[in-house]
Amino acid sequence: MQKKDKEKVFGGEWSEAQLREFLSANSYDGSDADYVAAIRAYRHMLPEVFAEYVELFKAEGHNLNAKNAEGVTILQTIASHSKGEEYAAALREAGAE
Repeated sequence: MQKKDKEKVFGGEWSEAQLREFLSANSYDGSDADYVAAIRAYRHMLPEVFAEYVELFKAEGHNLNAKNAEGVTILQTIASHSKGEEYAAALREAGAE
C-alpha cells in the first residue's frame, strides 16, 4: 500500500506556500474554477486560516464572487452551512457579495 505524499492539514500554522496550493483548481461541472478552489480551501481550513487564504485569494486577483454551475456564489454556499458563519464573515470582510 502506498503512503499519501501529503496529509490533510486543518489547524495550526499554514505557510504561504501551503495556502497557494489552494489557489487554483479544475472545474469538471461548469462551475467557475475560483469557486471550486475556494470551496476546496473552505473544506480544509479552520476559519482563521481561511481568512488568511481569502486575503491571498483576493490579492492574487481571484474572483470572490465566483459561482458554481447552478449560479450560487462562494458566499451563498458557505453561508448556508450551519458552521459556515465565521468563514462567510471572512468573505464578506474581503468584499464578497
